[in-house]
Amino acid sequence: MPTYLGADGATLHYDVLPHDDRIGPIAPVIALAGGAALHPAYLGDLAGLTRDHRVLVPHLRGVGRSPLPADVTVASYWRQAEDLERLRIHLGLDTLRLLGHSAGTRLAISYAVRFPDRVAGLVLVTPPAAYLVDEPSDTRPMIDRRRGEPAADAAIAALDAGPATPDDAGLNAWQLRIAPLGYATWGDRERAHAAESRYDYAANRAYFSVDPPADLAARLTTVTAPVLVLAGADDCFAGVAPVTALAALFPHATCTVLPHTAHFPWLDNPHAFRQATTTFLTTLR
Repeated sequence: MPTYLGADGATLHYDVLPHDDRIGPIAPVIALAGGAALHPAYLGDLAGLTRDHRVLVPHLRGVGRSPLPADVTVASYWRQAEDLERLRIHLGLDTLRLLGHSAGTRLAISYAVRFPDRVAGLVLVTPPAAYLVDEPSDTRPMIDRRRGEPAADAAIAALDAGPATPDDAGLNAWQLRIAPLGYATWGDRERAHAAESRYDYAANRAYFSVDPPADLAARLTTVTAPVLVLAGADDCFAGVAPVTALAALFPHATCTVLPHTAHFPWLDNPHAFRQATTTFLTTLR
């Protein structure tokens, strides 16, 4: 597994996903996993994105093979932007093409605000947006539409209750209980995907250990690179209205709402996800 040195000199790891060797010398896509602190294996090949693009997946601080630092603030999404800058330098790239999913979009946004001249483009997939916009959440009607499904009813009860214990076991058990709400349908494939997902509690807490600047939303106007924001029409976690409002904060952003899609678009609607993402990334070449 390839490594690089983070902002504090720590050895950090990243995956290079298997890709078509005929792709050529196109700058890679840096895919940032969500969770927060979810092992990036859950991303898979992002609905075949690797057919057209080289994809690098960092193991964020405290996740996978990248260690959690003694100073946990270094593992916050605000501070890990400094690690991404070190990764850019390590790769010898002038700019980065970033794709963040869910909580990973917080890191992508942090990097874009702190290093706007080093961003070629952003793809923000089902981003949480309440910390940046005043738009009321529209997730409750989506959740209510799922009532009557046995798995969804149990997930709704668990969502309101929260984790039973503040540790790895408690976080992972809770995430598995609420998982049915994260997918447009709940079948064998979705069950397997949820069961294989692993969260790290300490890294999760560290990720949120530093508050971003109070003017973060206003500073999004400095991000002049193209931005694609993808919302799931049935996303019970991020919703649609706040995600759409987030896109409006960027000078050059497009928001696409994918139908029949919840929080994991590459699983719920792989063709639409891949088409939207690949079309956007192609414009960055």
